[in-house]
Amino acid sequence: MKIIKYTKILLGAVLLTGTMIQARADDTKLDPTGKYQWVMPGRNGGPDRTNTLVLKLDGEKLTGKLSAPGRGGQVNETQITDGKLTGADVSFSVVRTYNENTFTNRYSGKFTDGAIQGKFEFTRNGEAQSRDWKAKLQK
Repeated sequence: MKIIKYTKILLGAVLLTGTMIQARADDTKLDPTGKYQWVMPGRNGGPDRTNTLVLKLDGEKLTGKLSAPGRGGQVNETQITDGKLTGADVSFSVVRTYNENTFTNRYSGKFTDGAIQGKFEFTRNGEAQSRDWKAKLQK
């Protein structure tokens, strides 16, 4: 009887410890909130383009905006959509309209060491394409 009683106590302690460790892990959830920048080569040999991404984590939802140079040197600012953070995986979309056409870029990457690195996917001239991107957190 004593063995069963002590086994139940030990099992309860192990379960409680596991619950506490999981709660502590949830408390240290990654937070990509901040301002990021990355440079992309210009089209057709043109000047490089600096992109600025501002992210904010609100519970499970990732919100923010992307500022990027547009035609004529004008900076375009676009709100991100479908923002998600799952573990260290970040994903969001940027939807733009130009000349009554809508373009969607889908960004995905991993948040580690003050940077987000991954790929973005888009369609150009009817063909699906992707490029690498790495945005560094600005201090």
